[in-house]
Amino acid sequence: MKLSDLGPLMARRRDRGLSYGRFRADPELASLEWPDDVLEQFLFDHGDNAPFVYDYGSIDLRDIAWRLETIPAADFNEMPTGASDAGCIEIYAENPVHWVTVRPPEIGRHWEKHGTWLRPPILIDRRLLALSDSGLQVVEGRTRVGVLRGRLREELHVAVNHQAWVGRPTTAPGTEIRPNTADHAC
Repeated sequence: MKLSDLGPLMARRRDRGLSYGRFRADPELASLEWPDDVLEQFLFDHGDNAPFVYDYGSIDLRDIAWRLETIPAADFNEMPTGASDAGCIEIYAENPVHWVTVRPPEIGRHWEKHGTWLRPPILIDRRLLALSDSGLQVVEGRTRVGVLRGRLREELHVAVNHQAWVGRPTTAPGTEIRPNTADHAC
């Protein structure tokens, strides 16, 4: 199943104001068994955004196993995003304080207290895009990663490690490891 296969569902979401609860209850999506946080950020929020579909439309959604992982801050320094948004992370990094202050106050408080984001971003293993690629790529959370880069550069409080949802290729059909989302605070 690819993003293009979800066109009718995306049209219902857009045209009828389909709530996230009704969206995630769709049998096609339920069969993916993705964590709610990933499903919402990846598919509900962006699944019919043309540039997003251009960047990630070739991925078979069933071939992704998601896990909440701890990533060192330094690993985010050179992590790319999709081609349609190339350079946007650095735009956010230029003024990290601004991008935090235009968000709800609890986001700024969380950065100041914990040195990290409130909600884990979505990353994918680049092998999902091309087998010859390596490393991770930011799918959703470009502002968050930009703020992190900017805070590092400006020597503001930044945690050593950060949580992120990471999608990796499943090992073989039926053998993928799915996270128990009840174990993770989102």
